[in-house]
Amino acid sequence: MPIPSHLIEALERADASWRPVLAAGLQAMHAATPAYFETLTDFLPTEQRLFAAFAQPMDRVRYVLIGEGPYPRAESATGVCFMDGAVKGLWSEEEGGGLSKAVNKATSLRNFMKMLLVADGRLAPDDTGTLALARIAAQSRGVPGVVQSLGEIQQKFFDAGFLLLNATLVFRETVAPAKDAKAWMPFLQTVLAALNEQQPTLVLWGKIAEQLNKLEEAQALPQIAAEHPYNLSFITNSNMHALFKPMGLLRC
Repeated sequence: MPIPSHLIEALERADASWRPVLAAGLQAMHAATPAYFETLTDFLPTEQRLFAAFAQPMDRVRYVLIGEGPYPRAESATGVCFMDGAVKGLWSEEEGGGLSKAVNKATSLRNFMKMLLVADGRLAPDDTGTLALARIAAQSRGVPGVVQSLGEIQQKFFDAGFLLLNATLVFRETVAPAKDAKAWMPFLQTVLAALNEQQPTLVLWGKIAEQLNKLEEAQALPQIAAEHPYNLSFITNSNMHALFKPMGLLRC
């Protein structure tokens, strides 16, 4: 069967430099699992955001960050790894509040924020609770030079050359992420092959993303691996501190 029209239309959200590569990736998926697209009718992200991460032009990619899969909520799943569409402000507006309620609901994002704060020396590794975060929020909320929204962090990622992907680009309530990730592997293989000459650093979060190491295209790239951010241990991961501290993602 041809690639379904709703997937072809979603390619319009990608930068023009990516569209031939992504189309080839879809064809590779179809060749590997011919019946897969027939089942792909009800999934997240919605609103043609499936390839939104590829708004980053190919020649600007310096890092490829690969997580697990989209958030399991329609508002949250944006097509960009880790960027929760339900999150606007980062800091709580409530007296004594730390991170905003929306950040706290997104466990991975909450732990990522804590990791950045530990890396910056603003949060002690053994004291990342509500009281410590309330102090930081009071020092950060509305302060010039301090990032206030998740959109600002996403732009910082973009400016640093990140391509923010997931091992599976879709979430379906009836299918385990690991199973969908297997179907999307030929697609990611095509993406990584297209980036081979510029040698971006591959940042792998979690066991599903680490399955990409089976691919020669992944093995050919420099890599940094970590547990998925929904694990508390991610907060004190020294490899993540070394990677993200120089980027100053919480400063604007």
